[in-house]
Amino acid sequence: METLVVDHPLVAHKLTALRDVNTDSPTFRRLADELVTLLAYEATRHVRVTEWSVETPVAPARGVRLAHPYPLVVPILRAGLGMLEGMTRLLPTAEVGFLGMIRDESTLEAETYATRLPDDLSGRQVYVVDPMLATGGTLAAAIKFLFDRGADDVTALCLLAAPEGIAHLDDAFAGTGKPIRLVTAALDERLNENGYIVPGLGDAGDRLYGVV
Repeated sequence: METLVVDHPLVAHKLTALRDVNTDSPTFRRLADELVTLLAYEATRHVRVTEWSVETPVAPARGVRLAHPYPLVVPILRAGLGMLEGMTRLLPTAEVGFLGMIRDESTLEAETYATRLPDDLSGRQVYVVDPMLATGGTLAAAIKFLFDRGADDVTALCLLAAPEGIAHLDDAFAGTGKPIRLVTAALDERLNENGYIVPGLGDAGDRLYGVV
């Protein structure tokens, strides 16, 4: 798995504000949205394009445009929804699917409770968005789900990642030959005894949408 920790002052600035316990939910949502767009710029570096010609006011010009089928963006519910608009702002023609997964807090294992995706993802380039890569169980299960449906290229965008989560993904897909990339704003120190990232930013879903 290829891992990219985006090193940019604006990314660090917005992430610092997200970590702050005094940042309220409306501000947290706005900052997460802005941060995702910055991460998406790096995450789409390998997006598939085809050559295309246009007429400028002066002369013909050669360029590129996004290839078909268009990329598929898949937020992992519910916290991933807070990252969706930041992705589609940069990729307005992308299609969007949804994958509902939740971590069992007693076993720390991921369980699927909802899907809204094409049955056949053959040849599709997929961008999975989920704020936190903690134990890695949820993201690994999501990526496996997408590969099982035929996706051949998956990039994951996370606001934060823990070393344990990255190690889990490396182990889960070692030797598969599947192209997997992870783009994150920071690699934090570790997980605590409850499976939360340290220093982290708390529960991303609760901070985005409140405790329900």
